[in-house]
Amino acid sequence: MSHTVIPLSSIARKAPSASTTGCSAGGCGSSADPGDIPAEVWDKIKDHPCYSEDAHHYFARMHVAVAPACNIQCNYCNRKFDCANESRPGVTSERLTPEQAAQKVLVVAAQIPQLSVLGVAGPGDALFDARRTFETFDRVAQALPDLKFCLSTNGLALPDHVDEIVSRNIDHVTVTINMVDPAVGARIHPWIFYNHRRWTGLDAARILHERQMEGLERLIAKGVLVKVNSVMIPGINDDHLVAVNAAIRARGAFLHNLLPLISDPAHGTRFGLDRRRGPTPAELKDLQDRLQGGARLMRHCRQCRADAVGMLGEDSCQDFTLAKLPATVAWDPKPRALYREVVERERADRRAAAESARSRLRQASAPARLVAVCSKSGGRINQHFGHAREFLVYEVDSRGVRFVGHRKADNYCLGGYGDDDRMGGIVAVLQGIDTVFTAKIGSCPKQDLAEAGITVIDNYPHQYVETALADWYRATLADSHQQRA
Repeated sequence: MSHTVIPLSSIARKAPSASTTGCSAGGCGSSADPGDIPAEVWDKIKDHPCYSEDAHHYFARMHVAVAPACNIQCNYCNRKFDCANESRPGVTSERLTPEQAAQKVLVVAAQIPQLSVLGVAGPGDALFDARRTFETFDRVAQALPDLKFCLSTNGLALPDHVDEIVSRNIDHVTVTINMVDPAVGARIHPWIFYNHRRWTGLDAARILHERQMEGLERLIAKGVLVKVNSVMIPGINDDHLVAVNAAIRARGAFLHNLLPLISDPAHGTRFGLDRRRGPTPAELKDLQDRLQGGARLMRHCRQCRADAVGMLGEDSCQDFTLAKLPATVAWDPKPRALYREVVERERADRRAAAESARSRLRQASAPARLVAVCSKSGGRINQHFGHAREFLVYEVDSRGVRFVGHRKADNYCLGGYGDDDRMGGIVAVLQGIDTVFTAKIGSCPKQDLAEAGITVIDNYPHQYVETALADWYRATLADSHQQRA
């Protein structure tokens, strides 16, 4: 198979393109079936794992840590460098120059054909030093024109850079908006740096709010898809996020992503040191349910590091540190093209399976059930229970099978042996869930789960989640009818 050997040091800067693409603001979905989504919008999101729940089963993302500085302080954030053992926003093992970032992207793309998106998500703010962010995108665009670009920002500098974003075909932007009331914002953001000075208190929160709304409106007017992240902080903005959802929906935001507060004191954040707790999975789901009918919700976010690499939930950033990068890379675009062909066939098969499941469930009439699934990729039940570092949570009833979130846990198996000390944590993570689907499980953990009131189903290995859950739900419903009779 022929390929081109590219010296990584030869990736030069490229002038940005002036072309743009439009989309319908708001109202865009994130499932395997585009449904009523305009074709041009579906084309933007169908391979983007952060904008499409379906795509995250098939495609990988990569963040490059080229933006270390930030222009606001958040009480939930502590930007950490040289940290390999934490998985949360603001953390990275290396800070990169734009040239180093472009080198790294080419190596990752050559080894991970699933890579479809390059993002700048910090570890500070992507637009506080916009020069570094845009130079990175310019360099990568020359070598890998098929990659989609996206960036994350707190929105304070956003209005100043909308035209530059559009000129580079960066058609996915995430803005973190935690409030629309400055009184709430002052409790979350103690200060901002704007217009060459530091602002605090209500003045800081008011400026931030006004700049966020201006940037959001201008991006959407230019046809950019905007996802809004909001950190759910119990006792501060949990109820207020209903107003945030309404405000961003009115302005045409594409998705609203509710992130649970991460507040371990070991992380050194203000909220962590103050022992402010994060929401429980049940509290997060309750808020998501309250927002149904508002701005469309994202439920599959993994709160990624600033140097994340790979599929969501499986970070490979430590495999691609600068010290491990080769001087040259054998670049062959064929594996990437072939992978996309395989994904399109798999998607068509899964769509048919999901529609069949919906059809069968329409005739069912029973309370909704929350279940957890062990899955590595592809929307299939294809992971051993002992290897699962997270559980995908689905809700099943007569309306169908719906993905509602994920729950992280320490994997039960270590070196081929189960760790009984971890079972307690797994049971706690599964609170409110009484059934777990897995491709395989050992007799001991299965018994431990049963003693905790959790049933394990392992007779649907490698089947699509929708098909297996629909068959199980109908069978469970039939059994309950027979017992009542």
